[in-house]
Amino acid sequence: MEKFEISVTDNNENLHFEVFDYMHHDGENCKYEVFKNGQFVGSFEPDGHKILHICKNPGVIKKSMLHLIADQLESYNI
Repeated sequence: MEKFEISVTDNNENLHFEVFDYMHHDGENCKYEVFKNGQFVGSFEPDGHKILHICKNPGVIKKSMLHLIADQLESYNI
């Protein structure tokens, strides 16, 4: 597992998130888990074209914010 941070801008507000990347992903669990201030906000699963899809959404943040996070992660070409 690797941990890194990302920032996403929404309505001129810069938000920071911690991302846990499960490098040895087996397909049974979500590959990326995202947290804000230690609280789980969502997770993502890549498809065959490396496009991320929401895997788990506990409803802590808006779905549109999860899409912004996915876009940011995809920009890293991971």
